[in-house]
Amino acid sequence: MIEELKKNVETEIEILREVSLNLNKIDYYSTAVEQRLLIGSVNALSNAIKIINDSIPSLTKEIVSEKKLPVAFEKSREEKVFENVNFRGIRSNIDVVIRRAEREKLFKELSINEEFIRKLKRRRKEYAGEKYAEFKAARGYLKLSNRFFLDTSIRLIRRGYFKNLLVQIKKSNIDILFEAYIAMILFSVLLSVFLGIFLTVLLVLFKVSFVFPFISFFDGNYLLRLAKVSWLIFAVPLGTFLLLYFYPSSEQKSLEKKINQELPFAVIHMNAVSGSGIEPSEIFKIIALNKEYPYLRKEIRKVLNQINLYGYDLVTALNNASKSAPSKKLAELFSGLSTTITSGAKLSEFFEKRAESLLISYRLEREKYTQLAETFMDIYISVVIAAPMILLLLLIMLSITGAGATFTPWQISFLIVGGVALLNVVFLWFLQIKQPTY
Repeated sequence: MIEELKKNVETEIEILREVSLNLNKIDYYSTAVEQRLLIGSVNALSNAIKIINDSIPSLTKEIVSEKKLPVAFEKSREEKVFENVNFRGIRSNIDVVIRRAEREKLFKELSINEEFIRKLKRRRKEYAGEKYAEFKAARGYLKLSNRFFLDTSIRLIRRGYFKNLLVQIKKSNIDILFEAYIAMILFSVLLSVFLGIFLTVLLVLFKVSFVFPFISFFDGNYLLRLAKVSWLIFAVPLGTFLLLYFYPSSEQKSLEKKINQELPFAVIHMNAVSGSGIEPSEIFKIIALNKEYPYLRKEIRKVLNQINLYGYDLVTALNNASKSAPSKKLAELFSGLSTTITSGAKLSEFFEKRAESLLISYRLEREKYTQLAETFMDIYISVVIAAPMILLLLLIMLSITGAGATFTPWQISFLIVGGVALLNVVFLWFLQIKQPTY
């Protein structure tokens, strides 16, 4: 029985370590659901320790009886008062000797603990599946751009160029340093100069047509041909520069649209949470951990990072985040919330009024989209249904009378079917980009 008693004590030590580990984790798991799972696991393990403890006094008595009355000890073993229990869990194996009557209770508590651990791991896997972009060193094309133009970009920035672009890059959440992005623009423009020269030479030496053979040697005046296509040398670099310069702005507008669609529902969520009297920073933590707002919570995390990493207070963090927010409505929400906290007004009233105004704007946007869809339905009926029929009749009449270009039946069918298919794709694409997410 001494070995069994030693085994029970070692098992209790292992269980206590797991209890201590779960208690320490409670402070690091932010969501209330995960905290409840950890607390449930701690309670189940505590009950398991109590059951094992209840068997220790009886085991001690058996050791004494073994020394004094060997016959009585043999009789007690025949009655099988104690039983060796082995339970295999996720984290560890439980091997103890307890009273036979306590066996089911111990299995029940250990099973409850295992169920809590499984649920907790399942939630952790869901969060692990979410990829967080880390800031990494420049690689590939960006590294090559920095090698040639990083010093030049730094000099241009110090002279005051590209100030508007800096603001757009911050608001568009592009994970590239401002200096590196300018270097990438300069390097891309340089490459596009060579591309423009290559295209110019190619078009001077060859001519392109839609009739087979599609490419053939040019046999005319090369100087006149060069004068016609030399604009590509300037157009390609200029187009490359404008594309990269205005890309952050277009990305910021797209992000603003997505945030504005999530904002009314997030503010309603904040209003419901603030009614419980919770600390304002905890409200942002709940929204940041919620997967229902994938674009908004990235901006909320900026506020939390300024509080947790830089040590700013909530009001300062909100004011800083409002300056780099991609959405004007979100910037107004941060500024208004900062003013509300400073003045000591009730957060629930602020969130309630802001939610009402945002919902009104959201309904107006939905009505505007509905009217737009109705307008495009009328245009679709006119262009995609009526116009191909008129065009088909026109092509047939031209082919019969010979007044214009003649088409074979196969060519007419190809033109009509291809035109209708292309128009359908254009309409679907336009409605898709105009359609709200919610």
